[in-house]
Order: sequence, then C-alpha cells, then structure tokens
Amino acid sequence: MKIIDCHAHMAVPHQLPAYKASILSHRGAHGRKAPPVSNEALEQAFNRVEMAPMGHLACLDQAGVDIQLLSPRPFQLMHSEEPKKLVHWYVEYANDIIAQECALYPERFYGVAGLPQTGDSPITEALPELERCVKEFGFRGCLINPDPFENNGRMAPPMGDRYWYPLYEKLCELDVVGHIHSASSRAPEREPYSLHFINEETTAVYGLCKSTVLEDFPALKILVSHGGGAIPYQLGRFDATTVPRNGMSTSGVRFRDRLQKLYFDTVLYSRDAIELLVKVVGASQCLYGAEMPGVGSSIDPETGETFDTIIPHINGLSFISDDERKAILGGNAARLFNIEA
Repeated sequence: MKIIDCHAHMAVPHQLPAYKASILSHRGAHGRKAPPVSNEALEQAFNRVEMAPMGHLACLDQAGVDIQLLSPRPFQLMHSEEPKKLVHWYVEYANDIIAQECALYPERFYGVAGLPQTGDSPITEALPELERCVKEFGFRGCLINPDPFENNGRMAPPMGDRYWYPLYEKLCELDVVGHIHSASSRAPEREPYSLHFINEETTAVYGLCKSTVLEDFPALKILVSHGGGAIPYQLGRFDATTVPRNGMSTSGVRFRDRLQKLYFDTVLYSRDAIELLVKVVGASQCLYGAEMPGVGSSIDPETGETFDTIIPHINGLSFISDDERKAILGGNAARLFNIEA
C-alpha cells in the first residue's frame, strides 16, 4: 500500500516570487514575460530548508509518504488583485512549474491546478486553465477558492449557487477533483489567512449541504481542506435544522446525509481533531493529508515531532479496521484522484 498525501503545495523556485513581484510592480505594462525554470532550480527548491527542519523531499522520506498531490500555495494566488490578467498570468505560471515538477519526479508527484478565479468574473473564465492542466499535463484536480474576493468586504455566492454550476459540470466532465481551499485575506488583523481558510471552508460545506448540488451532480468529487473547518465540531447544530420539528416539515434530506457525499483531508495537526473527523464523516470520506512541509512543520515541544507528523495519529485510531486505515492513508486518494497505487 502506498501512502498518499492529498494536500500539499509546490516547492517554489526563486523565479516564481520574483515573477510575482515583477508583474505587480508594473501592473502588466511590460507583458507577462515568464522566465524559464531549470530542473536544477526545481531540485534546489525541493531540497531547500524553508518551513520545516529539512527540505521537502527529506520530509516525505522521513514520514514515509510515497505520493503527494501538489497545488500552488493558496495564499499567494492573489485572486482579488487588479488588473485581472495578473491573476491569470501568475496562476498559469505556477501551474506550469507544478507540471514541470511532476515531470521531474513522475512517481512521486501529481498536479492539482490553481484556478485563475477573480471575484467579479464568471467562473467560466477560469475553466480554460483547468482544461489545459488536465488535458495537457494530466493534473488530477483543481483548487477552488470559495472567496475570490479574499475577504475584502464583498461576498461571493454560496457554493450551492448556480454561479458555480459550470465549474461542477466541467469537473464531472473531466472526472477530476475539486479541492476546496480558500486563499488570502485582506483583513489580517481580524482574520488572518489561516483563520480565513477555516471559516471559508466551513461556509463552503454549509452551502453545498444546504443546496441540491450533490443531487444535481452525483458524480461530483469534492475534497474539503483542513477537515471541513468547523463542520465536524458543529454538525449537530447544522443537522438539527434539517429534521422535522413541531409539525413543521423540512426538505426531507438530512444535512449529515449530504455531508457523506463530500471528502475531507486530515490536515488538522492533532489526534483528537482527526479522531473526531473520522467518527463524524466516516473512514470512507477521509483522505490523509499533511500539507508537508507547511504551517504544521514546526516542532511540537511536547512530542519533539513536527505537528504535521499525522500518520501516527491515523495509525493510533483504535476504532477503525486495518482496511479503513489503509483507505485513509492511501486507498481513498488513489480512488478519488485516479492514481494507480
């Protein structure tokens, strides 16, 4: 059995942040002019010590991870930036680099595309990039930002809204995964991006489960980051609104039943949180994810291990079977992302 980390972000060569700084400084006046990146530069990025005590590849080797799904670093995607062509240029360049990384390590990495979403634009404008990444590069999914306004005071439609339907149709047509993951926040004093991730992922699940999306698109594959945000912890509150009360009828579909049609990663960094997630949504809906290296790569002073040392937490779940454990660690991801493992 291969262990698959369903939630990881690209190793960043120095050319990518330099490119971002350049296009932001001239606002597109000098054209896109994306510089080439050598394989040597990518190897250096994968071995550079950045967020963890060791480089990206060394982290995987130490944890025993065989395969990772790589996507752009979400907080860098600048969905709310102007002019909008800058968003497209940056996202496309990041996706190109991910494709190159996957080609450099074909047995280890699979791509998950960033989408050039912008708040004022129809979602259809982001679909050509999704199609390019799947058909040209073999990517297995894409990130979906529920808030392309990036917390600037304006609100995107809930994820049950018809606004999103062209994206859902395209995901089903291509048979790839939509990975819900918010991006940056323009209100960091009150809601920094790490908190914004959790709040938006909670809102996204609520919007999906209070709508008919999952009935309208029975083949839709949606993976939610960070264990679904607050949803598992607050499930009873949401589920209570979908059962009959005092003679009043409801839609007839329980919130918790729709929840079972979504998938959730284990990027939670504590055994108690992972245990709750698995108990609430079931082992069949959970995918091992560690986002390694990343936010959780600092060392926990109580254990001496990094917070993203998640595999022992899954191995320590006493209430699941060995088959369920294997499914969480790799089998579910292999099935969902169409990976032979």
